[in-house]
Amino acid sequence: MRTILIEPTENPKVMKFVADYNLIPGSLELDRSSDISEIPLAQELFNYPFVERIFITANFVAVAKQDTVEWEHVSESLKNVIEDELLANPRIYIQKRKEMYQVYAEMTPNPNVMKFVSNKLLLDGFVEVKSRNEAAEVPLVQAIFNEFDFAQEAFISDNFVAVTKDNSVEWHEVMVAVRALIADYLQNGGLISNLEPQKHENPVEKIINRDYTNDEQKISDILNEYVAPAVENDGGKISLMEYDENTKTARMLLQGACSGCPSSTATLKNGIENILKQFIPELVEKVEAVNG
Repeated sequence: MRTILIEPTENPKVMKFVADYNLIPGSLELDRSSDISEIPLAQELFNYPFVERIFITANFVAVAKQDTVEWEHVSESLKNVIEDELLANPRIYIQKRKEMYQVYAEMTPNPNVMKFVSNKLLLDGFVEVKSRNEAAEVPLVQAIFNEFDFAQEAFISDNFVAVTKDNSVEWHEVMVAVRALIADYLQNGGLISNLEPQKHENPVEKIINRDYTNDEQKISDILNEYVAPAVENDGGKISLMEYDENTKTARMLLQGACSGCPSSTATLKNGIENILKQFIPELVEKVEAVNG
């Protein structure tokens, strides 16, 4: 409970209620026509019909009353109100709850990549940082690189950050520290990226700046429906980069946890290639991976 002292003033209509700390920078002068929607203390005090004005500055609240009541009858009641309201909102204004970020770590098929998943959206789309030289425009990644020498790459998409480490450490040694840094950074309102996120719908446009042909669109549709959800769940992204109709070869761009993953080739040969052959055998006979 905040302790409030009652101090008379030279003006018999005004009483000071003094706290043991500074309430606000500057000052506030309020009457019944003022906007007090964000000031619970003023709302409570103006519930008393005899309160005419409120002045808040430094470490005290000054209340001006009407002549219809005497201070000896109401000062203790006002003191109690002020103590209760300062306990709930020590800085006078409503204390807005911080948006709470919860972050958990999740393994990916790539042993060098760990996925750190937030309970809130980080980006509408994705950004990828392939080296430390590229991190300047992505402050969240820059913070990770500044703190951890073993961090090599990062991929931010929707609600997760996929971090690629070198071979100097194992994830079980550093996972908790990385998760804590990301959670603290987000909780403190850190900027995630200055770059415009690439869109998920058709990322190939960012790479080769052209529209899909009809055949490429058929391949892309199969990828988006049957392959992309599982790949993105593992912290990566896969997109059709190029299609050679003469050799019936589809080249896939791998990003995030998929890029450089030891199991990527096997996944393509055993999974994606088989899916494409099953659904569109007239178009695809072979799949190749290109690391982004």
